[in-house]
Amino acid sequence: MEEGYAWCLAEFDSDIWCRTALARVWPLLPPRVRSARQPRLHELDERFRAATIEWPGRGGEEQWWLWRVPRLLVTEPGDPYDGGWPAGWVRMPFPKPDSVRVIT
Repeated sequence: MEEGYAWCLAEFDSDIWCRTALARVWPLLPPRVRSARQPRLHELDERFRAATIEWPGRGGEEQWWLWRVPRLLVTEPGDPYDGGWPAGWVRMPFPKPDSVRVIT
């Protein structure tokens, strides 16, 4: 994702499902495991935050990763692009922010 996300919104939702699954099992892990792995989880979460933007008006939610959009979207060669959301992202409920770049 840091180098660009080339899949559609549905694929993005599917790809981040694993973070939701991790959040569900995290409290069930032994405290020593959570303590040992927390720095790595924090590092990966911070990288994800840096590679994405918050949905407008959706900050601070418990499952914050569900309300993020890649900063860099890559279109398929030959896909039409008019300057807004690329194909596969047009169902976003808000206009494409300037902070989201599309590489054609």
